[in-house]
Amino acid sequence: MNKDAPLHPAYFETRYRQDAPNSYWPENFSIITAYATTGEIWTEEQNLSADRALETELRNSDHWLKRLTGYSPSSGHAESGWAVEIPWTEACAIGLRYKQHAIYFVSGEELHVTLCDDRRELVHVGKFLERLDSLS
Repeated sequence: MNKDAPLHPAYFETRYRQDAPNSYWPENFSIITAYATTGEIWTEEQNLSADRALETELRNSDHWLKRLTGYSPSSGHAESGWAVEIPWTEACAIGLRYKQHAIYFVSGEELHVTLCDDRRELVHVGKFLERLDSLS
């Protein structure tokens, strides 16, 4: 993806699925993935390898951690990521290490997206829980 590209419209339609029921969400947390950034294509092994490395790093940080899968209802594209109780600026730095264009941040009930580079700014997306699908 072009470093100077603005936030892709797909960031504003993202919804989330959780792998296991969860009733606790911290007041503030970040959502980070390690899969190919928007506009890039990586092999499945590259995506899984990056995801495993991110999981290891986040687990070693000893913060609250929850598996989430973000997906686009219009395209069906989905990728697994991690909700982690760290500040958004720290999450941006981690995102950059994992070649991410942007990460999400939840404050209270509000979901935001931000670029990871030097243009960091929280941009409101909507209510997090309204975008979290319940388990069937």
